[in-house]
Amino acid sequence: MKVLQIGADRSKRGILVPGSAAYLRQKAYAVELGTLEIIGFSLRSDGFFMREDRCLRTLPTNSRSKLFFGLDAIRIARRLPRTEVISVQDPFETGLVAWWIARMWKVPLHVQIHTDFLSPEYAQHSITNRIRVFLAGFILRRASRIRVVSERIKASLVRTYTGLPEITVLPIFAEFKAAETPDPKLVTRFEPFEKVVLVVARLEPEKDVELAIKVFAAASPENSCLVIVGDGSQREYLEKLARTCAARDRIFFEGQQEASLYYPLADVVMVTSRYEGYGLVIVEPLARGIPVISTDVGVAREAGAIVGHRDELDFTLNNWFKNGPTEGKLIMYPYKDFNDYVAAYCADIMACAVTR
Repeated sequence: MKVLQIGADRSKRGILVPGSAAYLRQKAYAVELGTLEIIGFSLRSDGFFMREDRCLRTLPTNSRSKLFFGLDAIRIARRLPRTEVISVQDPFETGLVAWWIARMWKVPLHVQIHTDFLSPEYAQHSITNRIRVFLAGFILRRASRIRVVSERIKASLVRTYTGLPEITVLPIFAEFKAAETPDPKLVTRFEPFEKVVLVVARLEPEKDVELAIKVFAAASPENSCLVIVGDGSQREYLEKLARTCAARDRIFFEGQQEASLYYPLADVVMVTSRYEGYGLVIVEPLARGIPVISTDVGVAREAGAIVGHRDELDFTLNNWFKNGPTEGKLIMYPYKDFNDYVAAYCADIMACAVTR
């Protein structure tokens, strides 16, 4: 089968970067599908190039401006041989482009949803998000098949829309490492504390690390510390906030680091996001036996996290310090291994052609 995918991941760990985890996943999909071509939104300044790797070909738009992403993607598609299925990573800007190309070629459209865009918090985040919510309704009703990453998202789609095609729940694949060796330097740094609360998040408004700091300051005993792994536009603001609270000497900002370095140190992971599509930061620690305290987002309930209301998360954390549990358990994870995930993912795309 020949599949064309439209994506918008321009990050240095994204699908346009050879050797990245995202790129290697696409390569595995390509082998399973037969042929996979990816048109990726990108700017000239990103420095990406067209690459061919066995059954996989990546085609960056190399646009002059973000305003030309869509037009450039359609221009590239017009030069390609007709494909059998078009798959898109979201039902927003890339979804509109994919729908246009699918309509032009008269082929099925496979739409993936990784974000809980029907959460009220998502629309409240920005005008752009409100436009995306409106656009998603148009795209999803014209899809041949929809893949979502959680039962939560599927339920929200069913409640909101009528006349949708079949919806498949396929969670994101998570790479689990059962026994990681703690970094001796990190062990020494945090040895004075009996309990380590870990937050792994981009320091952006939707992750609401501000809430994590306030909850920790209000609910933690003196023998505990809060370790924040991640970076983003709010870092300076959050560091100032931390310096003003009573727990300022027990809050540490580690910057952008590999979360796997810190999981062996963590007694509990705290997630304070306003919305999540899935939530790898929920799944990964639970798979390692680390309990997770989370707001009611993504797969928190499905996966086995301790879920607390935003306004009562300090009580939830305080209760954990007093009563545990000391171990977490991941539930409802469907894949035996990476190959099992790849097979399920590709079968869902292939089903578009079968049910056309």
